[in-house]
Amino acid sequence: MSLYFKYFKVHLKSELQYKISFILSFISQFFVFFGYYFTVLCLFDNFSNIKGFTLYEVLLTFGIIQTGFSFCETFFRGIDKFDDLIIDGSFDRLLLRPRNILLQVFCQETSFIKLSRLIQSLIILGIAVINIDVVWTIEKIITLLFMIISSILIFLSIFILAAAYCFITVKGLEVRNVFTDGGKHMAQYPIGIFQKGFVFFFTYIIPFGFVNYYPLLYILGIKNNPIYIISPLVTVIYIIPCIIIFYLGMKKYTSAGS
Repeated sequence: MSLYFKYFKVHLKSELQYKISFILSFISQFFVFFGYYFTVLCLFDNFSNIKGFTLYEVLLTFGIIQTGFSFCETFFRGIDKFDDLIIDGSFDRLLLRPRNILLQVFCQETSFIKLSRLIQSLIILGIAVINIDVVWTIEKIITLLFMIISSILIFLSIFILAAAYCFITVKGLEVRNVFTDGGKHMAQYPIGIFQKGFVFFFTYIIPFGFVNYYPLLYILGIKNNPIYIISPLVTVIYIIPCIIIFYLGMKKYTSAGS
């Protein structure tokens, strides 16, 4: 991890070289994210609930998903832009270094501008926790923490899978966006409000349901099964095959050429 923090300091110094540009970009990200939040508020201006879920219950899932996505975009930006490493030949250089490949990829870029989104996500999550009609017990607090951690892991897993896809097509932006941006916009609502086909896919293929829906049912007292507390930890298992697929793809890699 010392390697990551060395790169972390380098990226921070690099972005702060142009302070005005950094501040303006930081502010612009604030307004972009506010657009997502404003959409949810407008939705509940017309409806008191969505299939039984109130505004602050939806904002809880919104905050959790946006926190996980923003965290990955900020601190794991290198894997999010993995196709650029292949296109410009940088990945070939990483292969020559005696360090873990995934760690090196994570270190390639840190986007401090995205911290604006992460801060907003945590604020919205805090607002939801304060206003939601829930009596917070130790079990429910642990469930919430598991949901936040699993949100980070699920997006990191998808980023790694998208990176593995780049070994086949080189440019994997479109496929990545379907499951990252698309998954984010879908999963920021409790997935139980969608059709059964969507619920099945985003529970058993890409386990967003274990991140923001089944543990939510426990927090709200709709389900009292203790298994719902640890259900977000499915993402710990999910990330393992994603990493394996990445390394299998790397074995087939023969450089993208010049």
